[in-house]
Amino acid sequence: MVQEFDLVVRGGTVVTAAQTMKCDVGVKDGQVAALAAGLPAGKREIDASGRLVLPGGIDAHCHLEQKSSLGIATADDYYSGTVSAAFGGNTTVISFAAQHKGQPLAEVAEAYEASASEKAIIDFSYHPIVSDPTPEVLAKDLPDLIRKGITSFKIYTTYDLLKVDDYQTLELMELARREGALVMVHAENHDVIRWLTERLLERGHVAPRYHGIAHARMAESEATSRVINLSELADVPVLFVHVSCEQALAAIRSSQTRGLKVYAETCPQYVMLTLEDLDKEGMEGAKFCCSPPPRDKESQQAIWTGLRNGTIQIVSSDHAPYRFDETGKLRAGPNAPFKKIANGLPGLETRLPIMFSEGVVAGRLDLQEFVALTSTTPARIYGLFPRKGTIAIGADADLAIWEPEKKVTLTAEMMHDNVGYTPYEGRTVTGWPTTVINRGRVVVDGGDLHVERGSGQFLRRESSSYTKPLGVSVREMDPARNFGADLRS
Repeated sequence: MVQEFDLVVRGGTVVTAAQTMKCDVGVKDGQVAALAAGLPAGKREIDASGRLVLPGGIDAHCHLEQKSSLGIATADDYYSGTVSAAFGGNTTVISFAAQHKGQPLAEVAEAYEASASEKAIIDFSYHPIVSDPTPEVLAKDLPDLIRKGITSFKIYTTYDLLKVDDYQTLELMELARREGALVMVHAENHDVIRWLTERLLERGHVAPRYHGIAHARMAESEATSRVINLSELADVPVLFVHVSCEQALAAIRSSQTRGLKVYAETCPQYVMLTLEDLDKEGMEGAKFCCSPPPRDKESQQAIWTGLRNGTIQIVSSDHAPYRFDETGKLRAGPNAPFKKIANGLPGLETRLPIMFSEGVVAGRLDLQEFVALTSTTPARIYGLFPRKGTIAIGADADLAIWEPEKKVTLTAEMMHDNVGYTPYEGRTVTGWPTTVINRGRVVVDGGDLHVERGSGQFLRRESSSYTKPLGVSVREMDPARNFGADLRS
């Protein structure tokens, strides 16, 4: 009996993190049901001849419907954010449920999930941000979330309203080890940034460019090295988000060479922007203020090296969308000092096209590496593989059909977010996703949106091999049998 497909994507070049093959993709009941040439007709057909068929992108680090540590709301909710993500070739987003000090974590997570369920148009999960690890959070709230399928959480080493100290970090790492969760870390030394900020402001240095000077590379590398040491003591894997500089990468690479489970993420802004972008006329530089800030050409090269040699496993957007007006970047006034400028920039829609253009087209990455960094490895690390992140029989039919030679000049007007600007205004990229399919549903095609708000699904995530502790090998690496290993024996 000939199988009847709901959808056949015909004649494209299918690319996964492992291989490239020219074949049709047959979709049935939202899943990939067949991969072969000459499949029988489906109820719907999409001609992908001359185009690439890639796994839908997974943006595992974006901020939607969230307030910053300054109390400033992001411009995108789960609807506008997931629409923007879909037009950029993504089929899954993992955003953040941000606990500020004094807030009950369980209530924060419940509110985020409810809002996403009502609005998201593609599939979603979230990472809790833990800033107040009270006994209730450690004993109940966070373990309950992890057991529910929220198998990662994020901590900060900076920002007054978000940072946790080393003792709290170790307590959270101990919990992660016990429950099988992944600890994500925003690593910058808070006191270094505070000291530099005060000295700069005392001298009248208030312009946006000084944000990049206050958030020094040493602040990032010191915090990275310190958290690596804590993770080794606790014997727990750790992932550093938005790595921006060679010094932090060196610490990560060294720990990986020693056999530690230390992972890294970076973002397009760290290969596309520099400190010079923060030094634009007037307050224009505020559009480029994010933490860590863009560095310089040498740091860009270091990031590309890290992407090629495996030091960095994931490329995310860190989409932190604040409008360039009194509701966002300029909430503290039209000439606000850099300390009071909302940190973050938009990038959900541009992440994949930029990395395809600057990576694949420019010859820095091959197609398999691009797919791994932007889809497959995020799925593996965050407990979604093999349902997500690949094109294989039984996987969700999450596909992005690319025109690899299509040239697009990026402008704010073409974006589908609510931000009103793009940091990549006027830049031309080569390669663009023109059709996006999530669980067999055609989400974007012909420049139009074809699904309703709230049609995305919440994703229960598993603990992955990336979260498993090293165990006795930690004792073997340290001849002194460090105290953490003794505690565990």
